[in-house]
Amino acid sequence: MEKRTFDEILDFAIQKEDEAAEGYRALSEAAKRSNVRDMLMRMSKQEAGHAAKLRGINREKVESAAITRVPDLKIADYSDNVDVTPDMSYQDVLTVAIKREQKAHNLYMSLASNTDDQGLRKLFQVLAQEEAKHKLDLEMEYDEHVLTEN
Repeated sequence: MEKRTFDEILDFAIQKEDEAAEGYRALSEAAKRSNVRDMLMRMSKQEAGHAAKLRGINREKVESAAITRVPDLKIADYSDNVDVTPDMSYQDVLTVAIKREQKAHNLYMSLASNTDDQGLRKLFQVLAQEEAKHKLDLEMEYDEHVLTEN
């Protein structure tokens, strides 16, 4: 895998994390409910942390990274799509975030399956695994704070 291609893919992933952080921050400013505002700011900070983590990735780390199966609680599969609005509920915020992480995971898995370059495939798998971990964290939050209340 060429260094330029590796760096371009990482730049793309970092850009997506930065966009997500900014999106959650902007949503937090528009949110009417304080608990939703707080959750959106936490999510913005998490996405910024994801971008920082990606900035620290290098080829050697990717090549030696173990790809492990991340549990999937399938909450995204059984949740309806939710419109993003200033008065959305905590449950809706989590649903939107879970679905966004699922979409990012699916993108990287699709890219991994559509390349013949083993180095690129591994990089996409690492990125997909990170998105799956983010999704699992959100699903666990959903399970703990939404499903137990309903």
